[in-house]
Amino acid sequence: MAKNKKIVRYRKPFHLNIGLIIFGIISIYILFYIYSFFTSTHISVYEVIHGTIAVNNSYTGLALRSEEIVTAEYSGEINYYRRDASKAGVGDLIYSIDSDGAIADQILSAGEDSSVLSEESLYDLEKNISEYSNSYQPESFYQVYNFKNDLNAKISESLNMGALNSITDAVSAAENNSTFHKGTSPKDSIVVYYIDGFENVTTGDFTPEMFDASIYNKENLKDRLKVDAGDPVCKLITDEDWHLIIPIGEDIQKRLEEVSTVRIRFKKDNTIARVPFTILEKEGNPYLILSLSHSMIRFATDRYIEVELLFEEETGLKIPNSAITTKDFFTIPMEYFQKGNDSNADGIVIRKTDKNGKHTDSFVTPNIYFATEYSYYVDGEELSDGDIVLKPNSDETYTIHETAKLEGIYCINKGYAVFRKIDVIYQNAEYAIIRNGTEYGVSLYDHIALEGNSIEENVIISN
Repeated sequence: MAKNKKIVRYRKPFHLNIGLIIFGIISIYILFYIYSFFTSTHISVYEVIHGTIAVNNSYTGLALRSEEIVTAEYSGEINYYRRDASKAGVGDLIYSIDSDGAIADQILSAGEDSSVLSEESLYDLEKNISEYSNSYQPESFYQVYNFKNDLNAKISESLNMGALNSITDAVSAAENNSTFHKGTSPKDSIVVYYIDGFENVTTGDFTPEMFDASIYNKENLKDRLKVDAGDPVCKLITDEDWHLIIPIGEDIQKRLEEVSTVRIRFKKDNTIARVPFTILEKEGNPYLILSLSHSMIRFATDRYIEVELLFEEETGLKIPNSAITTKDFFTIPMEYFQKGNDSNADGIVIRKTDKNGKHTDSFVTPNIYFATEYSYYVDGEELSDGDIVLKPNSDETYTIHETAKLEGIYCINKGYAVFRKIDVIYQNAEYAIIRNGTEYGVSLYDHIALEGNSIEENVIISN
């Protein structure tokens, strides 16, 4: 009888195939790379280089503005409450006239006491001193005197206003007796305290003799302690649009024949602007008439302004025009910024209100891309249109809404696009020369996107 044999299938022991695992990992990596290649943004890269091609022309121009002289309605001792070349809104107090001198003496006496300065005034002064100290550079030592004069003017303005507020009962009594009179601004304007006889000159009736600075006579209105009725007390500049007239030669006239704008540098502060112009011939001589809509307040006290015409060449960083683009930014007044969160970075306090009316305040430090005389340009990454900003040491608020464009490029040093502001000095058909060392700007050897309009900010870039 045959034996029953049970056949058991032999099972091979499991062996881990390292080669197969490595092949799988490589396959996954290749698939991920292919996926990233087709889904990420591809952009050509340009490395910022340095270029030097400088030819400049210096001129002295005659500044013409919309100016209105304000005259005194009464006689008496005069006090001023706004510093020279400062903004004044409708109804803002500019000066006062005291017929019998009683209030003026009290203002003088109270103004010698620094304790009348408000906390807000002290904060503004401290902020101005701190900002100047942090930005001071030895090569710009001459600006110390400008800063000193501006600071003294601010202190004087604050002291006079504080002194006036400290004697309100006496002021009210004098106003009732018609011995004390306040002069306020009838419109939004810039207040200056000089007259020179050029207030009514226009771009159509100026004369060549007006460019002779040696015969120019400028009267400082703040030199007087008393005025008579009808005397000029201040001057209001009522329009941001102004003109700068420059006598030029025929060579410059020919160079400007085929263009409608020109780049200029203000020698007073080295700021650069591109402005439209016209050329007018008067008595056989050509005059360049620059039409400006900005920077007026910086030169409100100057009748003659030195500028350089930047035609074809400058020194700076060279980039292709295709890299240049624009971006919208929120503009927020500087006075709403403060230090916070144990940091030296400037930030703002945002107030959010829920549906139950409960307020929640938070301190944010938005990226600052540019600064004007009064505002910071910030992006909208941490802010939204309609956000409420609280002013330090004040109950005032500001609603974020106003926007402005900045010209710039997209820097991709870190593998993603980041907007950087640029200051174009000269531009031809293919390339632009931009200023080196600008704050919030571009540096030598930075990698930038060659086509600035083809990418989005913060998107990962593949070369």
